[in-house]
Parts: sequence; C-alpha cells; structure tokens
Amino acid sequence: MILNLSPNQLRANARKFSNEWKNESRERAESQTFWNEFFAVFGINRRHVGIFEAAFKKLSGSQGFIDVFWPKVLVCEQKSRGADLDKAVDQAIGYLQAIAKVASEDLPHYVIVCDFERLRIHDIETGDHQEILVAELADHLHLFGFLSGYLTQIKVTEEAANIKAAEKMGLLHDQLEANGYEGHELKVMLIRLLFCLFAEDTGIFEKYQFSNLIQQRTREDGSDLAGWLGHLFETLNRPVEKRLKNLDEQLKDFAYINGDLFKDHMPLASFDNEMRQVLLEAALLDWADISPEIFGALFQSVMDKNERRNLGAHYTSEENILKVINSLFLDELKAEFAVLKAKGKGKARTAALDVFHDKLASLTFLDPACGCGNFLIVAYRELRMLELDVIEQLHKKGQLLDVSTVVRCNVSQFFGIEIEEFPSQIARVAMWLVDHQMNMLVSEHFGVHFARIPLKQSAHIENANALQVDWPVTDFILGNPPFIGHQWRTKEQQADVERVFPHDSKFGKVDFVGAWFVKAARIMAKVPNVKTAFVSTNSICQGEQVGILWGWVFSQGLHIQFAYRTFVWQSAAKGKAAVHCVIVGFGSNQNVAKTIFEYKDGKGQAVAISAKNVNQYLVDAPNILLPSRSKPLQDMPTMTKGSQPTDGGHLILDASEKAMLLTKYPDLVEFIKPFIGGYELINGGERYCLWFADALPSQLKKIGQYPEIKARIEGVKLVRLASPTASVKELADQPYVFTQNRQPSNTFLAIPEVSSERREYIPIGFLTPDHVPSNLIYTLPNVGLYEFGVLTSSLHMAWMRTVCGRMKSDYRYSPNVYQLFPWPIIEAKNKAKIEQLAQAVLDARSEAFSKDTQASLATLYDPDSMPKTLRQAHQQLDKAVDAAYGRRSFATEAERVALLFELYQQYTAPTAPMAEEPKPKTRRKKTAE
Repeated sequence: MILNLSPNQLRANARKFSNEWKNESRERAESQTFWNEFFAVFGINRRHVGIFEAAFKKLSGSQGFIDVFWPKVLVCEQKSRGADLDKAVDQAIGYLQAIAKVASEDLPHYVIVCDFERLRIHDIETGDHQEILVAELADHLHLFGFLSGYLTQIKVTEEAANIKAAEKMGLLHDQLEANGYEGHELKVMLIRLLFCLFAEDTGIFEKYQFSNLIQQRTREDGSDLAGWLGHLFETLNRPVEKRLKNLDEQLKDFAYINGDLFKDHMPLASFDNEMRQVLLEAALLDWADISPEIFGALFQSVMDKNERRNLGAHYTSEENILKVINSLFLDELKAEFAVLKAKGKGKARTAALDVFHDKLASLTFLDPACGCGNFLIVAYRELRMLELDVIEQLHKKGQLLDVSTVVRCNVSQFFGIEIEEFPSQIARVAMWLVDHQMNMLVSEHFGVHFARIPLKQSAHIENANALQVDWPVTDFILGNPPFIGHQWRTKEQQADVERVFPHDSKFGKVDFVGAWFVKAARIMAKVPNVKTAFVSTNSICQGEQVGILWGWVFSQGLHIQFAYRTFVWQSAAKGKAAVHCVIVGFGSNQNVAKTIFEYKDGKGQAVAISAKNVNQYLVDAPNILLPSRSKPLQDMPTMTKGSQPTDGGHLILDASEKAMLLTKYPDLVEFIKPFIGGYELINGGERYCLWFADALPSQLKKIGQYPEIKARIEGVKLVRLASPTASVKELADQPYVFTQNRQPSNTFLAIPEVSSERREYIPIGFLTPDHVPSNLIYTLPNVGLYEFGVLTSSLHMAWMRTVCGRMKSDYRYSPNVYQLFPWPIIEAKNKAKIEQLAQAVLDARSEAFSKDTQASLATLYDPDSMPKTLRQAHQQLDKAVDAAYGRRSFATEAERVALLFELYQQYTAPTAPMAEEPKPKTRRKKTAE
C-alpha cells in the first residue's frame, strides 16, 4: 500500500529517519529495519511491494540473495558503514543480469546501494546516478519520487541561484516587456515566478511541482501558459479549505502561501514557445541554495543601463556586507555568546542563554537604501545562524521538539526603504526565502520539518524616497546608499539633499551619500544606543567635504568606532563598475574598542589595527578638521597654479601649427613656448602657446600684422567679450596675453592637478621658465632636490591620498594638500641624504628615457611597467624621508598618515614642542574575511 503524503509530511518523515539512523553501521543486524523505515518515509509498506533476501541463481550458478527486490521498480543492496559502494553497485548489476535471464518483465528500473551513511541511486535506463548522505535525505526526496508515483528528474547541477539564473529571468523580462506586458504587472509577475522557482527546490512546494505543472499541462506553443499561471497564483492565495471542490487536482496540491505575494489580481500576460522554454530552462537550474546576490544581479540584469548611475544601483558582494555586519553587531554578539556558553552547566547558564536568545529576537535593523535587500538578507541569515547556535546549547541536537516554539527571530525585525518598486518587492520576497532556508536548516538539526507557511510575517520594506520619509528607529542602521558625486545630482536629488543637509553649514559639495549619514546621525543624537555603518565611496573621507560632513557629525556627539580604509568594491552584478570604497561605522559611545582595517593596494586581506581614535580621514589620530590655508604650514614657498589663457584655444598651437608659423615667420621663435598641462607633463606630447607677455610694444605691432596672428588675436578678443565673467571681459582689450599670468622666473617644480589612482607616486618634476605651465599644473618655485625628494616620497603620497580631492577615482592635487603638509624638523645629514637619493630618482628617469625614447612619465610610473631601477631609487628615497621623520619603516599607510596628523597637531598647537617627532605604537592583527 502507498499512502498519499504531503510534502511537509514526507520531509518530516525523512528528517526523523535520518536522525534515527545516523549512527548505525551493522549490515546484517539492522538491514531489514533500515529498509522498512526507509520505505515508510514515503508512506510505503515494504511488505506490500518488496521482498527481503529474495533468492535467485547467479549467472555462475551459485545461490544468491537480493537484500530488497521490488519487481519492475528497484533492487537495494545494503553494506556496512564505509564499504566500497562501487563494488556494491557491481553486485547489484549482477543481480539484474540474473533477473533479466529468468524474468525480464520484472527487471527493475532503479538500483539503490547504501552503507547506512551514503545512499547511491542509479537509473538503469538513462545511466544517471547520484550519491547523497543519509543525513540529507530530506533535501533530496525528489530523487526517490518514483517510490510514490512521482516523475523523477535528475536536475541540472548549477551553482545555487547563480548569475545564469538571473540572466534567464532577465531574458524573460525582456520578452514579456517586448510583448507589451510592462510596468507594475511585469514586476509582480517576475517576483511571483521567482518565488515559485525557489519554492519547488526548497520544500515549500513538492520537488518539480511548479515545473511539472508547466511541462505537463501547458501547450508547447505557450499559448495557455498565462492562464495556468493565473490559476496557480489564485490558488496559492486561497486557503486549502476555501478552494473550489472541483479544482484541478494538480493545482489543489499546491500549498497555501498568503503573505500578500499573490493577493492582487493581475491581468494575464501572453507567452509563446520561446518564453515557455526560457521559464523551463530557469526551472532546471537549482535554486535551493540561492545566494543573496542573486537578487541584486537579477535587478541589474533587467534595468536600463542609463538608469544605474541615477538610481545608485550598486550591488555589494556578500564579502563586503559581512565586513559591515560583523563589525557593527555580529562580532560583539558572538563574543557575548561565547562568554555565556563557557559558563559551564546549570540553571543559571540556561537562564542567561535564554535571556540572550530573547535579546537576539528583539534586535531591529534598518537599511534605508535597501535595493534588493542584500544587507538585510545576509544580516538576517547571520542572526539566525547565531540563534541556531544558541538553540543547540539549550536543546540537544536530534531532540524531537516543536521547532516553531523554539525559533524566536523573525523577518519582522528587519526594515528597509527603497525608492524603486521592483527591488523593494524583491527585498520583501527575498527575506521570506532566506527565512525558509534557515527554517530548513533548523529542521535538519532537530529532525522535525519546520516551515512558516502560510506566510504571516514579513520584513517591513517601504517603497519610498528615504530622504523624504521618516526612518523607523532601530538598533542598527546599515547599508550601501547611492554613490553620486555632488556635481552629478539631478534637480530632484538636489531638492532632497537640501531638505536633509544642515542649512547652517557648507554642505553644497558633499556627495549624495552624505544625506544618509546626516539622517542617521540625527536619529543617533536622539537615541544614543543606535549604531550605524555604511559602505560609501571614499570621497566622503577625502578632500574638502571631509571637514564639512564629519565636522557636523562629530558635533552631534558621535564618534567613528570602526572603519575599512579604501578598498576596491566587488559586486556580483554583471558589468560591475570599478569603485573605491570605505566602510564607516559610528555611534555615540567613545569608549568602545576602535579598529581600523587597512588594505595593501585596496585588495587582499585586511589588517585590523587597534586604534585610540579613528578620525574623519580613517586614521588613528585626533579629530583634526583641516582648514583651508593660503600659505604653507611651515616656512616653505607658496604653491600656485600655472597660467590660464582663457582664449578659446586661439593662443594654443600643436606641433604642425608651430612649424608652419616658424617657417613663415622665423622671428616668432622667441614668442612660442612649450605649453605644459598635466597631460603633457605625464604623457609627453607637444603643445605650444603664443607667449607675448614679455614682448615689446614695437614687437607686438609688427607681429600683430601677420594675418595668422591677427586672426588668432581677434578670436581671443571675441571669446573674452562673450564671457559672463567680468574680469575676463575686461581683458578682451589685451588679447595678446593670458588672463592669468603666473609664469615662474626660474626653475620650478611642477605637480599635475590630476593623476591616476593606480600610481604609487604622482609624477612630478622640474621645468624651466622656457616652459609655460597651464592652469592644470601646480608650480613650486625656489625649491631644490630636498623639496622634490620629500614631495615625491611615500609619506607625502600617503598624505596626498588622504586629504586630496578626487576626480572620479583619480587623485586631484591642490595647494591645500601641500600647504597643510607637516614637514620634518630636518637635520643637515638627513637633508643631504634626501637630496642625494632624490637625484638618484631623477637619474633613474633619465636612464629610462635614454633607453626608451617612446617612454613618458606615464609609462615609467605605471605600476605594471615601472623600471626596476626607478622603483628601487624611490624605495631608497622613501627610507631616507622616513628616517628624517624619526622612523625606520611603517607597517601600513594608515601609520604614516597617523604620524603626520600628530605632527600637524603639534605644529599648530599654541605651545607646540617641535623638536621631537612622535613615534606612535600600534598593535596589528590579521583578520580572516
């Protein structure tokens, strides 16, 4: 007899069976009981279908016995634990050959061999086979569907819920949209299909229940697929007892879901053969171990590419999410649990663990830019994993209990705000799915099936503009707000930040993400126990916006408690952008242990550094708000920009234009000079300018008669007259000269305004007064090898990377970087050493140029092609500069910057002792991520 068991009952039976047989190892003693109970999992009375120890004659003529023989269905061969299953299979195949010789009509379709620990199933007709652990039978019941009359399929094995699955859904989206099924209806359709695909792989539905419905009941041309899906969605929203009496049997078998997911009646879509096939192909992928990143990848795969920047659609990898949640709350909770667990035994320990369990169930979390919910998903999963550890301390593993009364954490502890409808819907459903995954895990541990179906609670995901609504007050705020520079804000986004940013501060140049920091800080100032951690572009901890944003945050009584310094942002989304990020965690408690996570080159394994204080530049130093200075911190020359023509390009020449003019007018030679901008300095190339600043009136009169020069001068005049800037208009009557003439009178140091973030060193160098530096070059006159050596050192580069602004991800130098820089109190011997090694750097450059005439500073300072001699010269120079600051070496860049901040504080203090350099000590520990 075969009973018609529900999927939930089957799984409950399987978990109980696995739990009872987990330690058995004797082949003969327990074999019959094992197989009796195995068949009972599926509601099968073995005595009605199979024969134990069925006798038969082997092909050799000797007597043999089949452990279990079910004619036309299967044979089973049982071995003791650890036995060779390959030999067991060969033995079973021998049985089949003997059976085929005497009763071919009874030849079984399947062979199962087992050693109490492992089950291996072979499909004789197809040759497919799969091996599972007895302990995991509940996860693989679909392989034994033939035992209860279900169709068995061997699924395509793919990485759980991978990007391929997202792309299939994206393709289906495009096809539906092309047919005119769009907007809200399209989004809801995709979410429902996503749930169904997950449900049949995770025990919410029966295995293959959804895909079998499509495969078996809909036409190949897809013409009736929409109708069947409509019937299915209505069925999933209706309690079993309220369904129509004559409802199709295959539909009637689906579980009641509820949870508002299938509540709204949707107009029917239209499918064709290709779309039906895409859905079936998506169903063939394994959605059982769906990764949280699938939802971000799904969203991005169906979004218009042009919308990504505006929407801030960045999908953070699980690795980076864990960086946030571990430091924000999880590490602290795990440490608290470890202390409780180590208390020994007794009622006091049990009571303390029970209180801790209640604490886990009371914590609340908010992601105010949740997108598809990745942060919430991972945070909830990790909270449930910790809860499972607590439950196992309170209840013995394998103990049969009512799991529904033991699990206390729920998705209702989690809140999210998302501006776009589609990702907000994905986030809500994703939280149900991860909740089900965790319920299945608890079921595995305690041998009782537990599923929260029908859905009764959900995460609180609000489809709204986070900058326009009040945020719920939760224990933790976390996430990855949109990455948009202040200059890229739309009118709507500008209105949003003006609504949020303090009106009494200069927040105009703070990036869009700063609004999330401000809103979080306002809540935290009122509710001191709230803690926040955001992933952000590193721009909020660099350049001029640092003092504005963090100066205000610190004024609210908040402190940075942990930080990940700049790292390369990784995402699972297709076509991911290269973004350099930081993670900043902050709260009101100044006395907590503080940690800075430092990377080498923004990659690899982070080094965790214990810090006394984490300042706004994410270094262990005081919260010093660096001002804008018009002069250097010490007695050094002032840095200025190069000269600016404001000429519409009429005073600028390329190499061919220069040659043509000099061929025709040789006397122009003294008025044509190399024009050097940041590009020319770094990449080489020829560009020139007409430089008449030093021309005598008589020379200007003569030159002005040359037709080519006359036309250019007239062009300059017209450009300046059209300018909205009054000072430029005034210089329209002096079209021969640059509007801003800052030409040095002797050799000067040139620093490009913008340089690639890939470079370890900004390429700087000396130029003569015969070169005209453009306004994209900063100049430093009256300096020599010593100044060049310090400014091109790793110490200055570390300072630059910390306090400079950015153009996209590239470094944007400014005079303020130089003028704030604390120079060492230099001794003569250290200065001489620096000068010697600075010359060695210049010599290494010259040597490289002589060997490669096509080389430029760009190629010499590319980290992938930097000549060995040049790199070694810089390394020696770095050591000399470090020594001048009283240090032999630094373990991390953060240590370099921390030293410079301490020096800055000394130099700017009213009674600052400047004779000794500080030697901060830091403790480092490596962390596994």
